[in-house]
Amino acid sequence: MNGSGRAILVTGGAGYIGAHACKVLARAGYVPVTYDNLETGWREAVRFGPFEQGDVQDRARLDEVFSRWQPAAVMHFAALSQVGEAMRDPGRYWRVNVAGSLTLVEAALAAGCRDMVFSSTCATYGDQDGVDVDEDTPQAPINAYGASKRAIEDMLRDFGASRGLRSVIFRYFNVAGADPEAEVGEWHQPETHLVPLMLQAIEGLRPALTLHGTDYPTPDGTCIRDYVHVMDLVDAHVLGLRWLEAGKDSRVFCLGTGKGFSVREVIDASRAVTNREVPMIEGARREGDAVRLVCGSRRAMAELGWQPGRSTMAQMISDAWTWHRKGGFGV
Repeated sequence: MNGSGRAILVTGGAGYIGAHACKVLARAGYVPVTYDNLETGWREAVRFGPFEQGDVQDRARLDEVFSRWQPAAVMHFAALSQVGEAMRDPGRYWRVNVAGSLTLVEAALAAGCRDMVFSSTCATYGDQDGVDVDEDTPQAPINAYGASKRAIEDMLRDFGASRGLRSVIFRYFNVAGADPEAEVGEWHQPETHLVPLMLQAIEGLRPALTLHGTDYPTPDGTCIRDYVHVMDLVDAHVLGLRWLEAGKDSRVFCLGTGKGFSVREVIDASRAVTNREVPMIEGARREGDAVRLVCGSRRAMAELGWQPGRSTMAQMISDAWTWHRKGGFGV
């Protein structure tokens, strides 16, 4: 089955994950319509379909875009996502993420669009000590980012019960890597994610990589995360879209590989790929960071047929390194 030219509204489509999703959607025959306010996204990332500048909190603008494109579904990536900022300014996360998503959902339903693929996060689980989390693990977020995403999940269920909204919710783990063709990649200003920070330190673009916490109760003292390649991740989103197109019920899926890497293990893996040393300094823990988050689910593989074939640490770092050496968007 292909997209047959159907429009899909991609909120946050100028951001890291959203831009990769647009590429895969276009390849699958859809028309990805990027809706982004460019606060953290990049106009240069919009390469695979039309662009509509706007904010998810702007109902009038959303109504215009829904009327113009009549999208068959929404892929909702637009959100604030920095744990440190969420700890400092939780109100902003509730306004932008939750109130913005409510505005988006109401605009979509008013336009007759009842299918939504939602970008959630493993941060809804909080710090699950010694547990490989799955879709049924109790959610206990420890920061406003995770709490806002959990609230949106609840919102989607409520609108499903009352208005017939159907959703596929993806709770995913740490995302890394880049488009292997290097058309788009990870490009944040300022950068906060481990792999690009590490590559910048290798290249001398920053003095050193800071290890945020070396006293965690883990084998090497650094926190542990499950990493998934961004291209594998967005492949799952297309599978989720097709799940809804097939008339199936709303569903939650975790996206991870089931293998956790500590920060030090990621750094070690980078040496094998780049043949460079990573300059490092040890810093304090960041408030709101969990000790260990690893996926214990195979539901996406069993029910969607998802195969995270690029999600090895070597491949993720290699693709990110190619993108990084290309110079990103050069802005």
